[in-house]
Amino acid sequence: MTETPAEQHRFIVEEDEAGQRLDRFLAARLPEISRSRLQSLIAEGRVRVNGTPATRPARKVAAGEKVALELPPPQPPELTPEDIPLDIAFEDEHLIVLNKPAGLVVHPAAGHAGGTLVNALLHHVEKTGGKLSGIGGVERPGIVHRLDKDTSGLLVIAKTEAAHKHLSEQFAAHGRDGRLHRAYLALAWGAPRLPTGAIDAPIGRHPKDRTRMAVRHHDESARAAITHYEVLETFLPGVERPAASLLRCTLETGRTHQIRVHLAHIGHPVMGDPLYARAHAASANRLPEEARAALAALNRQALHAAELGFVHPATGERMRFTAPPPQDFQRLLQALKEMSAT
Repeated sequence: MTETPAEQHRFIVEEDEAGQRLDRFLAARLPEISRSRLQSLIAEGRVRVNGTPATRPARKVAAGEKVALELPPPQPPELTPEDIPLDIAFEDEHLIVLNKPAGLVVHPAAGHAGGTLVNALLHHVEKTGGKLSGIGGVERPGIVHRLDKDTSGLLVIAKTEAAHKHLSEQFAAHGRDGRLHRAYLALAWGAPRLPTGAIDAPIGRHPKDRTRMAVRHHDESARAAITHYEVLETFLPGVERPAASLLRCTLETGRTHQIRVHLAHIGHPVMGDPLYARAHAASANRLPEEARAALAALNRQALHAAELGFVHPATGERMRFTAPPPQDFQRLLQALKEMSAT
């Protein structure tokens, strides 16, 4: 068996990063790796600065220095099937369509070795005598696409290699060839001036906060991103500006946090979003008590993957699924409706 090569990461220290500890610098550049793990890698001699091994995590970095990290391949995890309830909308021998609840991580990652959708799927197919596609690797069997942990909604899972390949091709085209359809519902702060529109703005890693994405017009590493929105309803229309709105969003591209980043970019971030709606925290003061309580109880971004359509990989049939938002989303929506009616 061919051994998986180590993963190489190379960075040049920017002026505003100079003076940081080496472990802090790497943690900011690689937020998916824990700082304690990075400290161990440094101690093992897997980090070089200007070609020389750097074994002290506290070493300060200087502007212009070249930092290289050799990340050894992870040991294949022993994934354990877990009896986690699944809301399955459709299933046959080729695929599963399910409605993911908010709070459920799709696949194992740092900090989430268990309790994921993959663990639940392994239990489900074990119980029913089936299997998942292996194309996604040990950690991501059957996973064709994903939703953020705190975004709810529809996902399709591949059970065969052929289904995985066919579905992946559809997602890669993002609906441009007419096969794939995805639409999300979002409760946003304020309301766009136009009832419909397209947000065409490239997305890349945030320059200061590596856990976030951002619109990056002059960053060559940023990737093209287009989101279409439609204002379905506005709330508190009796004042000069709506306090919030219900939007339907569709995607031409599939970038990380795309809807969340784009809506924040136009000044109407998703309500409850812990990363992109921080500047609108005071907006909750405009809401009546019941709506404020519903928003606090939501404790996540009010974003739901409500519609999913694709061509069945084996039969060629056009499949279309819808899923209503979960109760916490609907409680906030109802509170906003009642606020507007008073």
